Amino acid sequence: MAASGIPVVSDVRLAGDGKQTRFILDLDQTISFRAFPLADPYRVVLDIPQVSFQLPAGAGTAGRGLIKAFRYGLVMPGGSRIVFDLNGPARIANSYLLEAANGQPPRLVLELEEVDRTTFVQSLSVDNRPELRPAIAATKDAVATIEAQAEPAAVLDKPATPADLRPVIVIDPGHGGIDNGTQSGNEYEKNLVLEFGSALRDRIEKSGKYRVVMTRTDDTFIPLNDRVRIARNQSAALFVSIHADALPRREGDAQGATIYTLSDRASDAEAERLAEAENKADAIGGVNLTEEPTDVADILIDLAQRETRTFSNRFARLLMGDMKTTTRMHKHPLKSAGFRVLKAPDVPSVLIELGYVSNKEDLEHLVSENWRSRTVGSVAHAIDAFFAKRLATAGPAN
Repeated sequence: MAASGIPVVSDVRLAGDGKQTRFILDLDQTISFRAFPLADPYRVVLDIPQVSFQLPAGAGTAGRGLIKAFRYGLVMPGGSRIVFDLNGPARIANSYLLEAANGQPPRLVLELEEVDRTTFVQSLSVDNRPELRPAIAATKDAVATIEAQAEPAAVLDKPATPADLRPVIVIDPGHGGIDNGTQSGNEYEKNLVLEFGSALRDRIEKSGKYRVVMTRTDDTFIPLNDRVRIARNQSAALFVSIHADALPRREGDAQGATIYTLSDRASDAEAERLAEAENKADAIGGVNLTEEPTDVADILIDLAQRETRTFSNRFARLLMGDMKTTTRMHKHPLKSAGFRVLKAPDVPSVLIELGYVSNKEDLEHLVSENWRSRTVGSVAHAIDAFFAKRLATAGPAN
């Protein structure tokens, strides 16, 4: 067991073939779990309590039998998730825990069996599979009750006390948990942007002029809609989402920071590609958490207040002016696209791509503490300039 008392996952293995495949997880203690299938694409999700994954590098990248590959990580505080990408439709034939015995550790076993599409679809209803009902249903019910009685419930969503009239700035480090974002070697976007976001928070808080809220402060998966909800529940005066891009292989090279604002039409093909990639982030967690169909999402964009977009664009221009003094900017540094995380209609919002992890020089900057400090300083200066002008022309920011 880890020093913190969190269960440890020490090893994993796959066995079987294209007809029947078994997944075996080695633990240091027994745990509760739930498993369920998802369609289009074919997947199986295994939800477990928060664990410490101490697996060999590359675990999950190679599959076997019915399992194409699997990914794993923290998906929420107190909860971890393993998502299996399948080669075709399969049902969960069996799932169980083995107690430690004869010198062997406790093990969680998941057995998959090939089925046709019709049988797979029928297996999607949890109600038809009593043994797969969530082990944490009681916890979810309790959370729902709390939310109904005292909206909002999450600590991050707790509004400021009435006496605190400082503008609220929400800093949103992208990705997290099971969603690594882009990567180069051992460097993951989720870690780079969390370090930058934390440093930016510390710098802003020193002035005492603002109250700062982070959408995440650790390696946790936060759905896109929840990031927007945090900003709105906080009556945020500014929302700053931090990311780091990467070009797919064989698509050339690009470098420099880019600042994005919301629009219903992307400013160029690259902006559209990036927005589509970022908007799919929730699917990384195994369950696509997008509740709105496309037409409703379009309406939300249309409802965005004109004043909010004006403030967003104003801050983006100020930010570009400050950032170009400390870091290399993209050849087209101001862009726009339909990022879901920017869609709060009443919160000025920007998304900063700090650079490209696929570019060697950009990556050297992204991992440099000196570069981070200088760039954080330029972002903080732009924030001061934005609020100085806004407070002078429009009264209290909130």
